Amino acid sequence: MTTENAPSVDQVLRNMTASLNGHIPPAIQHAATVMPALVVRHAQDSAFAMPPQGGALTNETRTLIYLGIALATGSRACVDAMTDKALTLGIAREKLLETFTIARFAEATRVLGNAESLLATLDDDRS
Repeated sequence: MTTENAPSVDQVLRNMTASLNGHIPPAIQHAATVMPALVVRHAQDSAFAMPPQGGALTNETRTLIYLGIALATGSRACVDAMTDKALTLGIAREKLLETFTIARFAEATRVLGNAESLLATLDDDRS
């Protein structure tokens, strides 16, 4: 991504504050001081992955997908950020809980899939 027309760090932080229910993730706060270019790049990457205008998915859908992935991968910072974003967007509690149950089921399915060789061995022992 090009840095032409890149926002300033202050613009990025203002936009994050507005879109994340008044919160800026702590890592971003630290990076703004230690490595400001990273904050700008992260904002550009965010706009690439989750375009503010256009895109095939709605902002709500993208937020719920991101939240579900963050829950499944254990990214606490992303769970917090997407929860804040969901609150800013006014996403219904039921949708947030459904996203959680889907992520929980995906993780349970992953564990079940990982147990294939164990279950096959135990199944072979019964034969």
